[in-house]
Amino acid sequence: QLQLVESGGGLVQPGGSLRLSCVASGFSLDYYSMGWFRQAPGREREGVSCINRSGGSTHYADFVKGRFTISRDNAKNTVYLEMNSLKPEDTAVYYCAALYYCAGPTAHWGKGTLVTVSS
Repeated sequence: QLQLVESGGGLVQPGGSLRLSCVASGFSLDYYSMGWFRQAPGREREGVSCINRSGGSTHYADFVKGRFTISRDNAKNTVYLEMNSLKPEDTAVYYCAALYYCAGPTAHWGKGTLVTVSS
């Protein structure tokens, strides 16, 4: 079964940090760019970050630049999102996705992990 499973979400205070992980099973991430997306209550899903197949190129939405870092470990079939200096407006369900290329069509979606930033 082809799956992407996110973990690492939770409740954190403003200014805090979290590290999200996304593990693939049933297929290899080697062939895909990987993206993180988020959807806040009452809002549309939006792109957060993307990393190409080799990990040599990364992209970030303006609202997370300088605070979030995407990385991948192809040997572990895993992609990460390190989130620092979290703000209440970062509260959302975070999804990882396997993409044919960054900003391209999505091949696989995870089911998401909830991040809540609140004091």
